Amino acid sequence: MTPEYEVKLLLKPIAVLSPKKELMSTVVSTFDMPPSVAKQSLTYKKRYAIVGGDIDAALTTANNDGFDVGDAGYEAQVEWGYQRQTLSISRKKTVTDSINIGIDLPGERNSREILVDKAPVKFDNWMHDKWGTGALAESRIFGLVPAKSSIGTWEGMRLYIEVWPIRNRAHTGIDYLVEASFKTKNRTTASTKHGSLISYLQDKGWFLEEDSLKTQIIMEHY
Repeated sequence: MTPEYEVKLLLKPIAVLSPKKELMSTVVSTFDMPPSVAKQSLTYKKRYAIVGGDIDAALTTANNDGFDVGDAGYEAQVEWGYQRQTLSISRKKTVTDSINIGIDLPGERNSREILVDKAPVKFDNWMHDKWGTGALAESRIFGLVPAKSSIGTWEGMRLYIEVWPIRNRAHTGIDYLVEASFKTKNRTTASTKHGSLISYLQDKGWFLEEDSLKTQIIMEHY
């Protein structure tokens, strides 16, 4: 499979968020970000660690697991953080407009039913027959985390900034995770722009020298 590359970098919440925990006007104007409308979708994802920057080795492992060019509907993506890289193989499913009309996410029972109903065959039969839907039947929600996403541009590329309000480890308040990202199909572009965006954000005083571990943090804190 030929992967897409998504560079993900963290921003300092104290430097880019207003007292209302929204992106400051300077950030919005810098990246020319208009208001955006959020929609819900489902994503089934398998992750592979990339060791020592060897992207091709991770792709080979995924291929040996049965993810190849013949897998219609599956997408390969290299998530390229500050120092960490991960290969994700994902299958996205659309959510009906009737669900998207609501302002709230579906509850645990409805979420489980939707995920089971939309489960891809490869996911469902990953370890054994009906493994995936069996696991979903016993699953629970981690969250909810009402993230907000804004879309703008940087050096001619579409730039996304997401604000994630996540409960702190002590369950006494909310910590904010702010992530900037862009996507490209070219590995060289990803590598070059990765360094350029870090430098740009550092010059602004916005860059946070950490890797984004949203999923891990959410599962640990909820």
